[in-house]
Amino acid sequence: QREVGLDECRAHPGVLRGARLQPLEAGRQLLAHVEVSLVRAEAERAAAEAAKGEREQELTAARNAGRDLKGELDKLTDSVHRGEVLGAEKRLRIEQLETKALEELGVEPAGLVCEYGPDQLVPPSPPAEGEELPEDPEHPRNQPRRFVRAEQEKRLKSAERAYQQLGKVNPLALEEFAALEERHQFLSEQLEDLKKTRADLLQVVKEVDERVEQVFTEAYRDTAREFEGVFSRLFPGGEGRLVLTDPDNMLTTGVDVEARPPGKKVKRLSLLSGGERSLTAVAMLVSIFKARPSPFYVMDEVEAALDDTNLQRLIRIMQELQESSQLIVITHQKRTMEVADALYGVSMQGDGVSKVISQRLR
Repeated sequence: QREVGLDECRAHPGVLRGARLQPLEAGRQLLAHVEVSLVRAEAERAAAEAAKGEREQELTAARNAGRDLKGELDKLTDSVHRGEVLGAEKRLRIEQLETKALEELGVEPAGLVCEYGPDQLVPPSPPAEGEELPEDPEHPRNQPRRFVRAEQEKRLKSAERAYQQLGKVNPLALEEFAALEERHQFLSEQLEDLKKTRADLLQVVKEVDERVEQVFTEAYRDTAREFEGVFSRLFPGGEGRLVLTDPDNMLTTGVDVEARPPGKKVKRLSLLSGGERSLTAVAMLVSIFKARPSPFYVMDEVEAALDDTNLQRLIRIMQELQESSQLIVITHQKRTMEVADALYGVSMQGDGVSKVISQRLR
């Protein structure tokens, strides 16, 4: 308490005046002053803490504002840096364009801008493929228009695509064109010759077809007429004829043989007996012989399947053919041999050696 009293006395000089009182009263007054000092110190400490919190909040806000300002400063710095880079690129691009214009076009940049700058009117574009321009020269399509970058860039891309389609420049193109033109002319002449030859061949084929059709038609008519007569002689009372499958096209038509022996109603050869079919085939051959005679005929056992009656009829027809042609008949029928002028046969003697024997009968 002495130390507190001394401190309090130092802070509050009024305490010295109370030091002259009695010790107990002085202690009480000193205690009261100490309590008041404590309350006052506590209030000052609370105020100081409140001021400290406010200062800390202000410091945090200042720090946040500083960070925001630093971020904005960084963005502005980056933007300025990008602007400087873009500016340098633009200046480099402009220098390149100026150099290109001077080297390729031989035009100063000032003259190029003066004559072809954005303030100059753009002439009308050429017509696209299949497009027809208006005839009126005052039509907006035929008039110059103001410069529009998007439209001109589109025209530039279209022109670049057309230029790329042209391919690289070939310095030997004229020589190659001359060689190809000569080759084309040669092939064209050859083609014309082939077309002419083809036309001539088609004409020959047409003439051959007409001739074949004429000869076949005449031969068919004669053969059909002879077939009816020969068939009626080989089959007395029967009926036979030749029928075309396609009368309108004589070059591709087929020929059907209709045969109806006496006493039968069938006309198809497949329904006839073996002898009747054989005799019908002989009638067909004889009809051809009569329609188109030949110096000689060779027949190999054509009467092998015939009976005596039909064989006798065939022999009479053979005798008629002998008047205008020579017949060579291979046969085993004795009755056929009897009407022959000469016989040639093969005989085997006792020694086993074959021998040809001939005998003239007339």
